[in-house]
Parts: sequence; structure tokens; C-alpha cells
Amino acid sequence: MIAGLDIPDSGSILFEGKDIVRLSNKDSAVLRRQKTGVIYQFYNLIPEFNIVENITLPTELDGREVDGSWLSEILKTVGLDGREQAYPSTLSGGQQQRVAIARALFNRPRLILADEPTGNLDSESSAEIMRLLKTMNEEHKITVLVVTHSDAVAREAKRVITISDGAIVSDRRQ
Repeated sequence: MIAGLDIPDSGSILFEGKDIVRLSNKDSAVLRRQKTGVIYQFYNLIPEFNIVENITLPTELDGREVDGSWLSEILKTVGLDGREQAYPSTLSGGQQQRVAIARALFNRPRLILADEPTGNLDSESSAEIMRLLKTMNEEHKITVLVVTHSDAVAREAKRVITISDGAIVSDRRQ
């Protein structure tokens, strides 16, 4: 709902002073491309696009120029420099997830929404992805909201809100 992909039955969701529930589909898509980065559980990479094309697609959809130096920095940060022309089918699950993270980071969002970002990964890749998300939070001051069923992933968070049957059952800082 925070990404504007689903609409609540009632209430509002405020992001930077705007009620995203009231946004049109087009404005909601623009918000996702420009202000938030979404990391989907199943990567949502376009198989016919190489790594760079998958990462820069939201920028190009907005008609904005691709910042090559930022792209290089992001690729280095996620450990994919030198693989720019690779296609998703040639990448491991962890590498595909890093492409999805790079895409989410590329527009310098204020908020990253990550849906089970480690759900399809082995424990080593999961730890690597969580380190990367923590780095983005600490070095680039990006708020990272992670939805997970994994206790190991939750232990990495600064704050954990536990929801059961649609209700908040605990809210704790770690």
C-alpha cells in the first residue's frame, strides 16, 4: 500500500505530505519511480534487458538523462561492476536481487520498500543483501522498510514492527 500498488479499504497513507491513496495510477507510478525504490520478492527484472537497462528503466521512463557516474557507483556498491551487459538469465539469484536493489537505488529515493528481499536466497547471499541495505540506510540516509518472515532478517533492523492478522502486536527498537 505504501508503494501505491494496492489501495486500503479506508484511511489514508501520507508520504511527503501527500495522500498517496488519492493519487491517480499515473501519479502513483511516478511516485514509485521518483521518490521510492521498490525491491520485489521475485526481482521483476525484464529478461530481454541487460543489467544496465533494467537499472535505468525508471529514469528513462521519466525522460531523464542517465547519470553515468552514479550508475558506476551503484554497480560497484552492489558488486556488479564489470557485468553491465549481462542478462538476468545469466545471473545467480543473489546477483538478480542486487540488480533489483540497484534499480531501486538508482533514482536516489527517500524510501526503499523491500518485499522479502532475501526470501529466495541462500544464507550467505541473504546476509550480503542485508549488509547492502544497511549501507544504503547509513551512508545515503535512505529509509529502508523491509517486509519479512525471517527472524534473521528482522534481527538486522533498527526497528521491528510485528503484525499478526492485520494488527500491530509489537513495535520495538533494537
